Amino acid sequence: MTFWIATAIFLVSYGLIVSERLDKTKVALIGAGLMLILKIINQQEAFYEEKYSIDYNVIFLLIGMMIIVNILGKTGIFQFLAIKSAKLAKGKPPVILVFFACITAVLSAFLDNVTTVLLLVPVTLFIADELELDPFPFLISEIMASNIGGTATLIGDPPNIMIASKVQLTFTDFIYHITPAVFFIFAFFLITIILLFGKKLHVKADIRQKILFMDESSLIKDYSLLKKSLSVLGVVILGFIFHGILHYEPATIALLGAAILLVISKEDPHHVLKELEWPTIFFFIGLFIIVGGVIKVGLITKLSEGLIAFTKPRADNMFVTSITTLWFSAVSSAAIDNIPFVASMIPLIMNTAHAVLPQGTDIQSVIQHSTLMPVWWSLALGACLGGNGTPVGASANVITLGLAKKAGYPISFKKFILYAIPITIETIIISNLYIWIRYYIF
Repeated sequence: MTFWIATAIFLVSYGLIVSERLDKTKVALIGAGLMLILKIINQQEAFYEEKYSIDYNVIFLLIGMMIIVNILGKTGIFQFLAIKSAKLAKGKPPVILVFFACITAVLSAFLDNVTTVLLLVPVTLFIADELELDPFPFLISEIMASNIGGTATLIGDPPNIMIASKVQLTFTDFIYHITPAVFFIFAFFLITIILLFGKKLHVKADIRQKILFMDESSLIKDYSLLKKSLSVLGVVILGFIFHGILHYEPATIALLGAAILLVISKEDPHHVLKELEWPTIFFFIGLFIIVGGVIKVGLITKLSEGLIAFTKPRADNMFVTSITTLWFSAVSSAAIDNIPFVASMIPLIMNTAHAVLPQGTDIQSVIQHSTLMPVWWSLALGACLGGNGTPVGASANVITLGLAKKAGYPISFKKFILYAIPITIETIIISNLYIWIRYYIF
């Protein structure tokens, strides 16, 4: 009975989020409350037990980076970057679209993609306002680019961090195995967004001239605060890159950076904290609890176990398992946030490895077995790229849409998926070809 109640709460909650009949934060919190009050998942499990609980690393990473970006935004640096970028693109919107997408992808590979959109979305909204354009083509392109770019490295997307932690994979492992796929995927993605939006982005010559004659240096309001903010942000980025060596979680680094910047900037914490995206934070909290309840009753595990039974993995070949994991991860990560999904898939794949592969003296020799490695890469590609499919599929999506709504440009669920699903399918098809050719042909 508990299984069906939890499943119903999950499906109704997701249905309401999709329909947009109620605000998604309200829906997530009501669903979480029902999971707790009906004791499908208790408070101890929801708050503290790693298998089911809220992922506080994600929550506090978001809070820490929001604080840093909020203070940095007071310097005028985003407006400076907006005008500088537009002038480099000679005020041509299609060129600006591609330019911003490339910047987003590169930054997302070396910064986490949530941080990247927090930095670039204000820039995008500003430049769209100046050009008198609908920001939607820019925002959806940046969401897609952030998740594609974040797929490329260990630190780019939370699912990669989770997989690397459990399987003991290094930064260079991801560069060697995943980054080449991302290059191909991103090239096709750029062609796609040009075809989709290129002809729709036109501005009058006088508006372009207005942009080109603007003095971007005059937009910097506080050089002292800018130096402090960029210094802290630079150290935080280095901390993200070397967090494995330092043995600190990204959230710890982000919170410390936020605290230091609050002190040295002398900004009023009340004003800074008031401007954070609290609805987004609480949406994630509620969503984690709902998914934790579904994981506890075994819905995701049952689906995954059935998938593995269907693929029939063997010790010498897991081709079907790899490809099915890729597509199943993509579809599932579009439906629910890819972080809790990957958290449920990792132990399942590890159990499969122990059941199918020869048992060595070292557990790592099993989960890093050469036959199993394509499955891990398929999980990473599917989860990260599948997150592009819907507004709730990845953290970057939720953050961007929250910022857009706050700025007066709400993006509906239907409008988002109309563009997102075809692009997501395209990226997964290319990933499928990559896995097949690299690991099973050569």
